Amino acid sequence: MIILGLGSNMGDRESNIKSAICELNKHSKIAIDKISSLYETKPVGFVNQPNFLNLVISINTMLNPHELLSECLQAEYHLGRIRKQRWGPRNIDIDILIFQSYMIQDEVLQLPHPRLHERSFVLIPLQEIAYDLPVYQGLTSKDLLQKMNTNDEVMLYKKMNLDFLER
Repeated sequence: MIILGLGSNMGDRESNIKSAICELNKHSKIAIDKISSLYETKPVGFVNQPNFLNLVISINTMLNPHELLSECLQAEYHLGRIRKQRWGPRNIDIDILIFQSYMIQDEVLQLPHPRLHERSFVLIPLQEIAYDLPVYQGLTSKDLLQKMNTNDEVMLYKKMNLDFLER
């Protein structure tokens, strides 16, 4: 299971996320498998900014984790992402949350995502596509959400499907 998290809080947020998914889907070694619903969430970290739309997707790829990270960063760049402030406003953010059972801690990549287990805006959509599969330290999304005992005001924004992708 390879899971990416996508978010946007600038411009046409939904369109930004769809464009990012389309950009990833253009790559010959990336196939989009499943998509969660879109959720609207309050910002984390730097809170004085617009709300985010977030979702997660599962993909299949022949790329290794570092190659996939490079493709995610390239997609962000193509869509005009400018990194000014950590946790600040952004038109698009693409994070690798889970890459099979890889555990990586290096200067450019940490897998699984180091804050996966504490972010309900990731865990709630992840529950839709990972069901009862373990996603972090043997725990399911549901297990992790119960441990958090909060949903951080994660609100369903829109059900999604992959019909917008060019096949």
